Amino acid sequence: MNTTYYDHGAPAERWDRARMFFDARDYAGAARVLTGLVEEAPEQTGPRLMLARAYYHSAQLRRAEHELRIVVERDPVEHYARLMLGRTLQRQGRDAEAAAQLRIASALAGEFHESEESEEF
Repeated sequence: MNTTYYDHGAPAERWDRARMFFDARDYAGAARVLTGLVEEAPEQTGPRLMLARAYYHSAQLRRAEHELRIVVERDPVEHYARLMLGRTLQRQGRDAEAAAQLRIASALAGEFHESEESEEF
């Protein structure tokens, strides 16, 4: 078995390592660690969201979008994933798609614009 610094150790140790890289703004390093964690436990949302964030911050927008769409497909009311997906689509110049995701994220967060609120009777 050929292990590297990025995939060495127990999952909890690698999670801590990924957070260390992320906090140090080494998003590519964080992504290298998180990719393995996501492959090992694809059902877990936390590592996948952090992987999407690492991809977003390292301008790997298609990869970020892919991870976020998986999260949203599994959990349609995951507010943060919707928000991130909207921002990722914005950065790709896909404003109409982004607007839809951002509206959903706002609604899930309970943020309504005055024009969207219904009148009291």
